[in-house]
Amino acid sequence: MRMFSKAMIPAMAAMAALAGAPAMAEIKVGVLDFGRLMDESPQGKALIESLRSEAAAKQRELQTQATSLQGKRDKLVKDRATMTPDQVSRAEKELRDGERDLARRQQEVNDDFNARRNEEMSKLQRTLIEEVRSFSKAQNFDLVVTDGVIYATQTLDITPGVLSALQQRVSAAAPAKPATR
Repeated sequence: MRMFSKAMIPAMAAMAALAGAPAMAEIKVGVLDFGRLMDESPQGKALIESLRSEAAAKQRELQTQATSLQGKRDKLVKDRATMTPDQVSRAEKELRDGERDLARRQQEVNDDFNARRNEEMSKLQRTLIEEVRSFSKAQNFDLVVTDGVIYATQTLDITPGVLSALQQRVSAAAPAKPATR
């Protein structure tokens, strides 16, 4: 009996608090598609473009190194019959070393790119979360949910509104272009 009464006390207190509370006010709820926000926001688009251009430059360097190796490989195949065994051995070793170096550099570039992407995406995520909070406060939302929502009507989706606010912020922050004559 004593255990039953100890378990009932919190439940009775909660019921009393609900019964005594005024009628619940209408709650304003919004749903946010955070993935879409990251993809379509001006900051997200700029980040993706920046990462792509950085990656493209490094990929060109790697492609140049791979092309050079292919040239050496072709030369070895072409000249093998006229080369001494020592020259063939040296050329094969150079190719193996070059291929190992290329593979190592490719791995380093991939690792560097992934680390940079993760770091920049984390910064973007923090920026967007802050923007969503500001937008939600300004629009008097009581609750905004994201990720894990299985269904929500379009009337609850605040993603377009947040994207619009981000666009306006970027437009306002962009320096005016000088007048041309």
